[in-house]
Amino acid sequence: MAGILAWFWNERFWLPHNVTWADLQSTEEAAFPQAEDLYLAFPLAFCIFMIRLLFERFIAKPCALGLKVQANGPQKAQPNAILEKVFTAITKHPDEKRLEGLSKQLDWDVRSIQRWFRQRRNQEKPSTLTKFCESMWRFTFYLYIFTYGVRFLKKTPWLWNTRQCWNGYPYQPLMPDLHYYYIVELSFYWSLMFSQFIDIKRKDFGIMFTHHIVTVTLITFSYVTNLTRVGTLTLCLHDAADVVLEAAKMANYCKCQKLSDLLFLTFAIVFIVSRLGIYPLWILNTTLFELYEALGNFPALWVFNMLLVILQILHCFWSYLIIKAAYKAISKGKVAKDDRSDIESSSDEEETVPRSKTPHSTIATNGTGGANGTNGYLTGGTCSEEH
Repeated sequence: MAGILAWFWNERFWLPHNVTWADLQSTEEAAFPQAEDLYLAFPLAFCIFMIRLLFERFIAKPCALGLKVQANGPQKAQPNAILEKVFTAITKHPDEKRLEGLSKQLDWDVRSIQRWFRQRRNQEKPSTLTKFCESMWRFTFYLYIFTYGVRFLKKTPWLWNTRQCWNGYPYQPLMPDLHYYYIVELSFYWSLMFSQFIDIKRKDFGIMFTHHIVTVTLITFSYVTNLTRVGTLTLCLHDAADVVLEAAKMANYCKCQKLSDLLFLTFAIVFIVSRLGIYPLWILNTTLFELYEALGNFPALWVFNMLLVILQILHCFWSYLIIKAAYKAISKGKVAKDDRSDIESSSDEEETVPRSKTPHSTIATNGTGGANGTNGYLTGGTCSEEH
């Protein structure tokens, strides 16, 4: 194991020329980032998750109920062992042939079976109350950590001059505020890595999972190699848009239509300006060019830049979806569905179809109904949910 670790942490790969791990060892005069510090992130991630559970139950839920957020979930389908077996073991979207077979087997008309499957699919969707509580937790955390980041960075020279990120490297002492900022951010993203498997499922689950992996990797390796100054800029920049997004979702769940529309459009502007404008011109510029000029070429430089470019590709993808939603908002006079990431992977909301009174009806509808898509950030004129 020691040999594998020594091979993996080869200083000629991770560090610039003439810099060794010995240069980054803490002394009595100055503290530097140590790999062992990152172990703190795991218990802290667990603590953050537990705080989230308590926050959602004892703070977010009472707030939601006080704001008249709907507490009930979708209407439940009536119990039926045969249909339940088909739903869980075979398909959640039976085709016409299977519908006809079930109709004969149960002595139900086709439309009633279609309605049962619609209700059963919707039954798996979270209630508005659940979504509000999740958004309120994320809003609270993002607001706190973004405020902390801004207060910390405004006192640093590298906020105003990115070349200061590299001046004096590797002898850049680890300030307590920076250490706290890094570990809390890393812990939060580790908590998201695990909680996303039990959180509201969305269509871009794979993309968000990729985003979390890239983020955790960047935070970890930049901390170990003491490239933390540019890391703090990146973290703070990414938190800015998330605060507005979660506020927009909460406004939607409270049925504050005008406020949710305004907040979403504000989020769209902040997201596009920060991720398509400031990020490449500020972050990528300093890591691709200023870092190379200051410290020279070394293999890890390209690893960091590759991960940062992957983030930029994800920014472009999300910005495209957000721009589509903003265009609908402007053209139709209201905010339409935003497909960025807040659409759950379960089936879209469907209209309730009255059960036919005629047994063995041969109506061959596809059962999709009029999907109103209430799962998007902004759907059917309201902002709904998400990163």
